[in-house]
Amino acid sequence: MNTLQHIAIIMDGNGRWASAKGKNRTFGHRQGAKVVREITKYCAGQNIKYLTLYAFSTENWLRPKSEVDFLMKLLEHYLQSELEVYQNNNIRFVVIGDVEGLSKKLQKLIHAMQDATTQNTGLTQFLALNYGAKNEIARSAFSLYNRNVFAQAKTLKREQAIEYIAKNIENTLDTRGASDVDLLIRTGGEMRLSNFLLWQCAYAELFFTPTLWPDFSAKELESILQDFYRRIRRFGGL
Repeated sequence: MNTLQHIAIIMDGNGRWASAKGKNRTFGHRQGAKVVREITKYCAGQNIKYLTLYAFSTENWLRPKSEVDFLMKLLEHYLQSELEVYQNNNIRFVVIGDVEGLSKKLQKLIHAMQDATTQNTGLTQFLALNYGAKNEIARSAFSLYNRNVFAQAKTLKREQAIEYIAKNIENTLDTRGASDVDLLIRTGGEMRLSNFLLWQCAYAELFFTPTLWPDFSAKELESILQDFYRRIRRFGGL
């Protein structure tokens, strides 16, 4: 049976779900936040080690200001209201992305939530905020440059240098310490990665569902997991 330690989800379709119901897009984001709670609790109960959710990308700042402002307020409310859920389910909360690009208030709430759940030993939930994989890899490379890792690599033979740099990149990614993604799910019917965990998803199994995120459920996730366990993962071998 395939080992499943890390699930990543691109939560797509909030706006379209709301528009189909004749509602403002913000209505879809509110419902989507409720689904985040449901799916996170389900994964915690399945003894999955890591769940990474794509909440706000580095490109999402291009959306209308009114929608961006609402999303930031919704995130603030989520961080202020969900701590009990995380504590009761032994979930560790970690934000990945360029946190310094967020408001000071949101940064403070993030750090408070992370500190409060740091001792939890069950599921680790990574919430991707102001996240983009290209940005993440660039920030990693900048860190390695400041630590003279590339200069050190020059003293090694070519293959050793490449392996040395790759290992250092892994150790400076936002998800450092976590296993690579085993299963990447995208809701909403689109079939693209949208700059999400490009390094970590090198050998992830991909699953695309037309279900819009507000309609996604633990029952559908369970069905996807059954499909995952039937797949054969070769990781480049035979």
